[in-house]
Amino acid sequence: MTEDEWERRLAAAWASLGEREESEFRGVIEGLVAELPEGSAVAAFERACSFDSTGDSGRAVPLNRQALERGLVGERRRRAVIQLASSLRNVGRSRESVELLTDELGRGSDHLDDAVATVLALALTDVGREREAVSVAVGALARHLPRYQRSMANYARALVEPDQG
Repeated sequence: MTEDEWERRLAAAWASLGEREESEFRGVIEGLVAELPEGSAVAAFERACSFDSTGDSGRAVPLNRQALERGLVGERRRRAVIQLASSLRNVGRSRESVELLTDELGRGSDHLDDAVATVLALALTDVGREREAVSVAVGALARHLPRYQRSMANYARALVEPDQG
């Protein structure tokens, strides 16, 4: 079995998420990741995803950490960070989520930037930093507006920068 074939089977399994019972779905993912080498970062990540997607954040947290510790790379690495931060929020550890995502913002930019910003805004709200949360959310949204991008980006910065008045 080639890597591409395995990835296609994995994508098909994920496409079936809404059609299966949670335990059945996790079993399908478990069967697929069992085909990977022992100690695989991808296996830990996909297991974490299956728990995240079926509402078990507590079991997802250690698996996402394990995937990252095992050297997960590329888009899956960034997704693992986002998922870990979201799961940490769900288990009452929002401060860790803020730290993780703040660090992630400095690691570069890609198509998952808005997901990072969204989870960061939620975590900031959880820790009582609502103005900063709104700033992050408005800053992320500004890029997608058909007009007023510059103004909205400036308003987002003004929420958290000291008054220059």
